[in-house]
Amino acid sequence: MRILITGGTGLIGRTLCAALSARGDELTVLSRRPQQVADLCGSGVHAIQHLDEWTPEMQFDAVINLAGEPIVDAYWTSKRKQVLRDSRIQLTQQLVKKIQQAKTKPRVLISASAIGYYGMVPDLSLDEHAPCGKDFSAQLCVDWERAASAAKEFGVRVVLLRTGLVLDETGGMLKKMLLPFRCALGSRLGDGKQWMSWIHWQDYLLAVLYLLDHPEANSAFNLTAPAPVTNAEFTQALAHVVGRPAVFVAPAFILKLAMGERSDLLLGGQKVVPHRLLQSGFHFEFPDLPSAFQEILKS
Repeated sequence: MRILITGGTGLIGRTLCAALSARGDELTVLSRRPQQVADLCGSGVHAIQHLDEWTPEMQFDAVINLAGEPIVDAYWTSKRKQVLRDSRIQLTQQLVKKIQQAKTKPRVLISASAIGYYGMVPDLSLDEHAPCGKDFSAQLCVDWERAASAAKEFGVRVVLLRTGLVLDETGGMLKKMLLPFRCALGSRLGDGKQWMSWIHWQDYLLAVLYLLDHPEANSAFNLTAPAPVTNAEFTQALAHVVGRPAVFVAPAFILKLAMGERSDLLLGGQKVVPHRLLQSGFHFEFPDLPSAFQEILKS
């Protein structure tokens, strides 16, 4: 299969490239630093720097769109919010325009989204039929998904990945948490009652491949494990697996002062369940948090 990937040099993208290359797929990665693609994604991966290099004569069987600036890493100024929107929505719109212009259309567009789509909902279980939220991160996801879904007009199957917290020791939120937890400085966030909807990185990868290979799969899928936990439960589970106590609390008002509006991502939470994945027959290798932590931190 010939596949174009955006965001292929990121943590998840690199792992996905390795898996696709191992099974014999032919990959092209869009990157602002094409000279790094071979080292990060594999020697056989082709790199392009601009979407203009995708000419109408080029054929891709699938497009996997994972690009987007990190949402938590910088304060949400008006300028930063525009960067977040452009890196998701504008790029996705450009991809769909290229799909429209292609003489041979890809069969599928798999496009990233996030469980932020649902907004901050304290306790309700949220499957893919739940309504969207109204806050910034929710509207960001709504517009992102709308941009991707426009490819349906050209006969392309569209799959939207509403992704939760991806657990991986080598990057993301878990990597940032490990050092303080291993030093017995791990802390609960606020009252700890907010839900955390997570997924082991291997299950994320397997889910993307599953959705890529099943032509009946379309529209939105929650990429989260079947057993979401509260922040207090997450904190104690991580403390247990690293063998250190976690007795501290990061007060909500401190997080709000330090992070501003984006603190909602840590203090709000959503209890998201992968209804459509389970209904489709997908099997999770790590359905609960203890098994996920034990595998990730087995060394």
